[in-house]
Amino acid sequence: MSGVALTATGLFKRFGALVVLNNVDFQVSPGEAIGIVGPNGAGKTTLLNVLSGAYPPSGGQVFLAGHDVTALGAAERCRLGIARSHQVPRPFAGMTVFENLHVAAAVGGGLAGQAAYDACVDSLELCGMTRVANRRAETLGLLDRKRLEMARALATGPKILLLDEIGGGLTDAEAAVLVNIIQTISRRDVAVVWIEHIVHILLQVVTRLVCMDAGRILAQGEPREVMADPSVIDAYLGPGAVAHV
Repeated sequence: MSGVALTATGLFKRFGALVVLNNVDFQVSPGEAIGIVGPNGAGKTTLLNVLSGAYPPSGGQVFLAGHDVTALGAAERCRLGIARSHQVPRPFAGMTVFENLHVAAAVGGGLAGQAAYDACVDSLELCGMTRVANRRAETLGLLDRKRLEMARALATGPKILLLDEIGGGLTDAEAAVLVNIIQTISRRDVAVVWIEHIVHILLQVVTRLVCMDAGRILAQGEPREVMADPSVIDAYLGPGAVAHV
């Protein structure tokens, strides 16, 4: 692991009078897996939206491998290597799993022909979805919809993968399937930034944890140390709570 894949400096985002991100500095290196936790309304998903280009920042800059991409939208950033999943799976209804991936590879990744086909096959195999490649996406159960979210992002050939509560709604056994996939992705030198409320799942993957509250980064560092920080316990678990990680 060398260099920095993605850097954000002084990110600020407001919606009218509401400040959602307040002077956030953030960076992730190739192959690094970072977890982001915090209470509802802390700014976690807004941070992902600004990093991915879905929202323009009200202030600050975003750099991809040292190049300023602040003015670029989500489609352009995706082609440069920033892909994301959504908390609620959004498959293309009426299409098969493979067709979903092919759209992602062609439109999101700018791939064509054999390169697009190979990217789809690789994503299917990595996410364990070969068996359902020809099923219509809307017929899938929740776990397979979550896997499709990841597979579709991977089909674009990302350098940075942003995951928004990919484990939400799953049992521990189902979440373990996703943990194995994310660990494999990280070993491919893809930088992973993962928002998740289920902290014990995060701790199986991430090497650095970031806790946000009220639009700011409250603490970051070694995951268990962050979760044991009294200020993090107060903000994330509630005053007087005790962290069990």
